[in-house]
Amino acid sequence: MYRIGLGYDVHAFAEGRKLILGGVEIPYEKGLDGHSDADVLVHAIMDAIVGAMRAGDIGKLFPDTDPAYKDADSLKLLEHVGQLAREQGYAIDDIDSVVMLQEPKMSPYREQMRANIAAALSIDAENVGVKATTTEHLGYEGRGEGASAQAVCLLSDV
Repeated sequence: MYRIGLGYDVHAFAEGRKLILGGVEIPYEKGLDGHSDADVLVHAIMDAIVGAMRAGDIGKLFPDTDPAYKDADSLKLLEHVGQLAREQGYAIDDIDSVVMLQEPKMSPYREQMRANIAAALSIDAENVGVKATTTEHLGYEGRGEGASAQAVCLLSDV
């Protein structure tokens, strides 16, 4: 049996924060605001996996009201989600994702992001897609107010 999950996340930019995407610290004047490290890409991927498992969403697993997750490393949370999937009898067969932001450019960091995500999930980087797009200066992403990400994942029974 196969299951497909769709994930989405959004965070606003904020001064005084590091910009972490796909577990990579990207040099930029602002970071994303959130309870954890606000890695919008990893959050969308986690939500896709949790959705495919029909286990709610990451807010249920890692509530932003819990101080244990304050400034949490999202790759560590992703490891936990991958372990949950395996414990429930699923293999993570494929992930594809896209980050929407006007800047900075993500292409120099894409392969490291893929490797980080794959390592956290104990899968091959060949099974992790990471893309980025601008919004042609439209919307909050285009105005530089924040970033969003979408991801899909394919799970199968082990």
